[in-house]
Parts: sequence; C-alpha cells; structure tokens
Amino acid sequence: MKRLMLAAALSLLAAGSAMAQTVVLVRHAEKADASADPLLSEAGQVRAAALAAALVDAHPGHVFTSPLQRTRLTATPTAEFHSVTIEPIGFDGGTPAHVAAVAARVRALPAEAVVLVVGHSNTIPLIARALGYTAAADMADCEYDRLTVLDLNGDHTAAVVGRYGAPSACE
Repeated sequence: MKRLMLAAALSLLAAGSAMAQTVVLVRHAEKADASADPLLSEAGQVRAAALAAALVDAHPGHVFTSPLQRTRLTATPTAEFHSVTIEPIGFDGGTPAHVAAVAARVRALPAEAVVLVVGHSNTIPLIARALGYTAAADMADCEYDRLTVLDLNGDHTAAVVGRYGAPSACE
C-alpha cells in the first residue's frame, strides 16, 4: 500500500507539468557504525534496495550525493538500475556551501529533469528549503525512511512527503 501511494505521488508530480523538474530527496540509509565515513549496515543495504524499487518508474537521470560513502552506497542500486552516474557534491565551505551547491546543480538542469539527491539528516531538509519547499521539517537522527518528492515549476514548488522501506525505529 505504501509503495502504491508513493508511486501515485511520483506519477502525480511527474504529470503535473511537462516542464517541471522532479527532485527526490532522501537521507542515506542506516549506517554500519558511528565512524566518520561508515558503510551501510545490513538494514541500510536493504533500504537502499527499497529505494531503487520505489524509484523504478521515476527514471532519475541525475543522482547527486555527498562525498561520503553512505550516501553513495544508498544511491548505487538506483543509479545502477537507471544507468546513471552518481555525482558527489563536496562539503568545501561547510554545510551551507554544500546545500547551495546542490540546489544550484539541480536548478542548472533542464526543466524536465528527474533528480535523486541523497544526503544527511542535517542537509536534506536544508536542500528542500533551498529548492523552495519552505515547510520541510527537520529530520531526527533515527529517521531513515522519509522520501520527499519536489515538483519545481519556475518559482512554484509542490511537495509530497512519503515513506519507503521499513519504518524507521525512532522513539
């Protein structure tokens, strides 16, 4: 049921305007440990596969991540399925510069582009806001299942927030 709702949301936004960008924003999947640049845990690998399954019909033509391997590993199944190269965007200049660089990179794409952005709990809400979704809620550190789909149509941004994969274990 959840997958059908998400598929319907993706279809609705994609059909909203032939000249609107569709941007899918997710946080990286569960990490294996608390090190500086961890791999994905087993649950994270399952979630990365669930993301690819959720985006089968979305056809992203661009995938942006941070340079950290947990974001790249989360994006890899989707990127491989759609034969898209992952483009990491660095943290030079800190979080605000990273957020601005991601937003600028998205905005520079053609009007009909479909984009997947995989970031972090502290960057995904900021990227959503930078792209015009001012109501984007902050993310708890335990939240891994939120999927935000933005429809960017000029100065207008519409959003649908859904969930994918197993529910996050936030208390």
